[in-house]
Amino acid sequence: MHQHFLSAYQQINNLTQPTTGVWLLHGDEKLLSQWFIEKLQPHWLNHGLSILRMDIVNTKSWQDILIELNSLSLFDDNKVIIAQGNHKPDKESLLLFSEFIKQNSTNCLVIISDKYDKKSQNSTFFQLCERFGQVIDCQIYQEYQREKLLKHQAEEFGLQLTDSAWQLLLDHTQNNLLTAYQTLWRLSYLYSPNLSPTTIHDDQLQDGLVSQSQFTTFDLSNAMLSGNLSQVAKILQHLKRVEEPESLVLWVIANDMRTLQSLQAGNSYQKLGIWQAKQDLYQQALQRHANHDISQWSNLLYRCDQAVKGLIKQPAWELLYQSAFILAGSAIFKQF
Repeated sequence: MHQHFLSAYQQINNLTQPTTGVWLLHGDEKLLSQWFIEKLQPHWLNHGLSILRMDIVNTKSWQDILIELNSLSLFDDNKVIIAQGNHKPDKESLLLFSEFIKQNSTNCLVIISDKYDKKSQNSTFFQLCERFGQVIDCQIYQEYQREKLLKHQAEEFGLQLTDSAWQLLLDHTQNNLLTAYQTLWRLSYLYSPNLSPTTIHDDQLQDGLVSQSQFTTFDLSNAMLSGNLSQVAKILQHLKRVEEPESLVLWVIANDMRTLQSLQAGNSYQKLGIWQAKQDLYQQALQRHANHDISQWSNLLYRCDQAVKGLIKQPAWELLYQSAFILAGSAIFKQF
């Protein structure tokens, strides 16, 4: 089955049975796949499924993923593996994948990848996912879809924006989904809605937009890529002080790290959908890490994700600082 993100996202609230099988989340709006995973996590945990994240760094990674899916555990009956990457399985792994997807396993495999164009959708791998699993198109094609999705997020925060406030928000954030979401989060923090939704007018929206003008996670991204260590420290300190969600900070760091890994692996800026205005920053970071094995970053990101979820004792902000400084070019510790 092939669905648009918004339709599938709204159906999660009505799920009663464990979400299993194969789910392919493909698209250029990285925030959408993150929201989808975060929405499903409580559902998985309530049904006793353990969650493991793995990176698809090459075609051979699929063997490790499928072995893990089929392995038995003394502690967990069923598991969810969230695999991120753009490499399709090779011929041998594709046979194993075909067996897994057709047997309606009690385990769940979620694959996060860049958008599949029409030509790529004719591949055997995509066809298997579409026929026997769930394919979610994580892309926004029309402006009303972006507004509808943001209105859903506003409802989750207990907010209702007037028509003029919505227009102001969309104009100010220039259709950037993450920036608009950060503004909604700040408004929920400023006005603390209880059981009844809080109506946000233009002047109240300005409060969220003004606080956003100090430092944002986009400022953090630019500082990390340019290697400006003092600015990275200053921005992180501000984001922590204003209680920016750790998951949003991690998303920005992880997005830049994975983008650099893809670029170092030979992918082009065009294929990765990187705007020309930001290509120079990524080029600076690539040159800075030219002689470094940045594949190790995946392990650090995994630990960050565990810390944000409270699965390990190490403070999340400690690991976020560590990750941001490594990306900027100055590791806090010699090993990580």
